[in-house]
Order: sequence, then C-alpha cells, then structure tokens
Amino acid sequence: MLGLTERMDKELAGAFEKAGYDPALGKAVVSNRPDLCEYQCNGAMAGAKAYKKAPFMIAEDVKAQLSDTAVFSSVEVVKPGFLNLKVDEGFLADFLQEMDGDERLGARKAEKPETILLDYGGPNVAKPLHVGHLRSAIIGESLKRLGRFAGHRMIGDIHMGDWGLQMGLIITELRHRKPELCYFDDSFNGEYPAEAPFTISELEEIYPTASAKSKEDEAYKNEALEATGLLQQGKAGYMALWKQIMKVSVADLKKNYEKLNVSFDLWKAESDAQPYIPDMVEYMKNEGFAYEDQGALVVDVKQEDDTKEIPPCMLLKSDGASLYTTTDLATIVERMDDYDPDEILYVVDKRQELHFEQVFRCARKTGLVKKDTKLTFLGFGTMNGKDGKPFKTREGGVMRLENLIADINEEMFRKIVENRSVKDKEAEETARIVGLSAIKYGDLSNQATKDYIFDVDRFTSFEGNTGPYILYTIVRIKSILNRFCEEGGDLTGGRILPAQNASEKNLMLQLSGFGNAAIGAFEEKAPHRLCAYIYDVANAFNSFYHETKILGEEDASRKQSLIHVLILTRKVLENCIDLLGFSAPDRM
Repeated sequence: MLGLTERMDKELAGAFEKAGYDPALGKAVVSNRPDLCEYQCNGAMAGAKAYKKAPFMIAEDVKAQLSDTAVFSSVEVVKPGFLNLKVDEGFLADFLQEMDGDERLGARKAEKPETILLDYGGPNVAKPLHVGHLRSAIIGESLKRLGRFAGHRMIGDIHMGDWGLQMGLIITELRHRKPELCYFDDSFNGEYPAEAPFTISELEEIYPTASAKSKEDEAYKNEALEATGLLQQGKAGYMALWKQIMKVSVADLKKNYEKLNVSFDLWKAESDAQPYIPDMVEYMKNEGFAYEDQGALVVDVKQEDDTKEIPPCMLLKSDGASLYTTTDLATIVERMDDYDPDEILYVVDKRQELHFEQVFRCARKTGLVKKDTKLTFLGFGTMNGKDGKPFKTREGGVMRLENLIADINEEMFRKIVENRSVKDKEAEETARIVGLSAIKYGDLSNQATKDYIFDVDRFTSFEGNTGPYILYTIVRIKSILNRFCEEGGDLTGGRILPAQNASEKNLMLQLSGFGNAAIGAFEEKAPHRLCAYIYDVANAFNSFYHETKILGEEDASRKQSLIHVLILTRKVLENCIDLLGFSAPDRM
C-alpha cells in the first residue's frame, strides 16, 4: 500500500500538473511549524525560477486545484510561497484502517532486493566479550533486522579473530603448563581427544598471562611467534589444539550473544580466509598491482584527489607474514565467491576507518569486487562512562559484557520490586527483558558514529527517552486492552473513526509514519532515527491517554475506534522494538 506521504505527494503532483507546472514539485514534508500546520509543500519556491513567476502566485494556482481535495482539510498559502497543509481527519482514519489490515503496516518493500553481507561482532576467540564489543553487536543486529524487513537478503557474519599471534601465545603457555599433552608430542599419530584440555575460564586466564609474559620475555615471544607460524603451516598437534580453542570459545560466545538477543548466519573467522591468500597474492603480483618496498609486499592505493596521506596497503610483511589487511582482502574474495553480494557492510570501530579505506581501495583497484559492488564502512563511536572516558570497571579495568548485563538486570530488578508491579517469581525474567531494552535502546538512540555516555541511572529510568519508558508505554496499552476484554469487549469489531481532538489526531499522524521511519532507518543506516520515531509515538500515545476517556467512553462505536487505535499503536511499537532487537513483557 502507498504510505500517507506518498498519497499526499500524488495529490499535490496532480494539483501542480493541472495548474500547468511540473508535477515533481508536489512533495509534502513534515512541517517545522506544527503550531501552524501538519505538513507543508515548498514546490512553488523551487519552481519560481524555472517559470519566472512569483512563488506566491504559483502556490495560489496550486491551491485552486485542491479546492475539492479529500486528502487535506486545510490548504493555506503563506508568503513568500509555502503551502501549509492539514490532513483530513476522515482520510487519515481510512488510511489507518487500511494500515491496520496490512501485515507490513504500510511499509513498502524493496523493489530490487539486494544481497547484503553484514560484518559485525568481530570478537577474538579465547577472550571474554567486553563492553567494546557491545556497539558492533547491537548496531549490526538492528541493521540486519531492518534490512530484512525492507526486503533484502541480509547475511550476518561474526568474523572472529582466530589466526594471529594470540593463538601462538595460548599454545606456548599451554605447552609450558602441560608439556605432557599429546598435542605437543611430534611422534603422536593417534586420534586427538574429543574434550578440550581447558575450560573457557582457564582459557580466558591463559591468554592475558601469556601476553604479559611475551612483553617481558623476548625468548617467550619468539617461541610464541614460532608456534603461530607452525599453526599457520598446518602442524597437526597445533591444528587439533586450535580446533579445541575454537570449540570452547564459540560455545561461550554463542551463550553471551544470546543474552543480547544477537545472532549470526555465519560463524566465519580469519582462518577461513587463509586458503584464499596465496592465489590472491600471486594474482596481485602477476597483474602488476603489488610490488616490494623495503622487503614488504604492498599495493599503492593513493588517488590524485586525496587531501590526506593514504599509505600503501601492505599485503605481506618482510618476513612473508600476512596482516589484517591481507586477511580482510582474502575475506572479500571468499565472500564474493560464496555469496556475490551487492554490498558488504562493515560495522566496526570508527578508529579503523583508515584501515578499511586502504582495504576498500585495494579491493577495487585490483578487481576483487565488481564495479557496482558497494563496500560500506559504518564506524561507530566509543561507549564512555560518566567521566567521558571509555567505560571501565570501578577498578579501572575493561568491563566484561556479561558483568555489564548482570549489573543492568540487577538495577532493573530492584526498581521492579520497589514498584511491586510484578510478582517476585516473574520479576527476574521481567528485569532481564527490560534490562535488555535499557542497554539496546540506550545505545541505538545515539547516532552510531558519535561517542556517547553510558549512564546506567538514566538508561534504566522509566521516564524520558529510554528503553524502559518505551516498554512501559507498550505494557500500559496491553493493560487497557486486557481490561477491555475482561469487561466483555471485542478487539475485532468496529473501525477507526476520524479523530475528535488534537492529541488523538497527533497520535494517528505519528502512527501513519511507521513505514517511512522503518525503511528510512535502514536506507540511511541509522537505527537512531527509528528510536526517535518510537519516542515520538510513545509521547503521542501518553498525551492521548491522559486526555482521553477510553474505557469510560459511552458511545460504543467511538469506544471501539479508540480501542483500534490502541491496537495499532501496540503493533507499531512492538514491530519497532523487534527491529531494534528487543521485546516487551506483559507486565512491569
């Protein structure tokens, strides 16, 4: 179905054309002066030069063609040539009735669906997830959901780090601690054990210990470098140990991402790209793209119009070792071979912008991607504490993600118990649901590219622009609908009638914008725009609720209409929060 603004545009385009002007000038936009009108059209201003006519006169001509419109209840011309518009209440009610019966609530679907590979997550195996992994997971998951809703084929890839020096460090430390393990016996030719020789807790302690040793002990570091090289050359015992590290790590990662309601279609890692590296490097040499510079193999990626220095993209170090750039380029080759995506979208820390600029330029210059394949970098800002510095524990260390989630859940549990709104046995699960909304909405309501302050007190508040406030609004609607049913009401009867007051019409206008908000949030890669829309809807509903007798309405058809508006509000809000990656409880 056509959205409300598309229908207004159609009406305006027809009026411009009948008046003798270009129909493309007929576009409605939300008014920046809501005290004067709901929408406005600036086409007369844009067309004044082409038609050598005062915009006020053009606007008057167009207004004359809208004299019998069913779309607008009011059309006013304001100097120097704006058309101020108010939507007809009956037209709006009919639109919402149609929207209520549409499974997509009026949201258009992509005419040309694309395959979009989304790279988000990016944890290193054998390390616990910390707050630094939060934004990639939350933003990436939301974009995946928004893209699917828009009709695209979204493929989410976690892209784990599993093939660098960290593996050599873990192997070396294990060899020092447990030299008797069969993985270190070169003469061993049996089957390696099915069970790992460590738990996730032990593994998470081993890596920082080994890393610290390597910074103080040169011999230890060289031993780790040698172990890394042997692993990458396929040494049997080390490969078997690497598989155990991966198995234990992935199981733990899945458990922790599940707590965030984040999932991935692909559990790929750097190691998956390794088989593509030799042929890719050879191709770049043979085609004259790669050359040696001080022993290293590089590709020039600078361009004539660069305003800043862009260093060459390094493929291999002087000792022949590969780098992140090598792995990322080989991963692009793998993705093009396996999925031929229209776009590869990277949701990573904005401090990696130069790295990805080099990778993207190299991929394009060397023909690793098609000319029309989009390579997109969505760099996100830092999540900071109240001091404005990267979020830390009270002791000053990097906070584990599971500890942050636990702290938020504990705070929500305390508030819910204090309110005595939920029975004790339900309070813990409710706290988990509301806590997730606090974390996700608190992050997503900020523009992805900007740093933001993670304020636990503010994010867990039931007032203001927060996840709990949005959920509380949904729960309030559910409660009214439940009471309506308990009083013998039928949720399926009647139809939506024209609004009778300003707060009701404002809510209806806000609801009509769902399709544009949801699709626009994906097209702009901006989940914060959907958050802003949700907040506007919640505020509009709460104003309407406080000014309107709903269950106390005596006119049966009017009461049924109000109930329908509530049902549609709940549908819109629940669809929105699902696109952001969280849900609402029944009570809170």
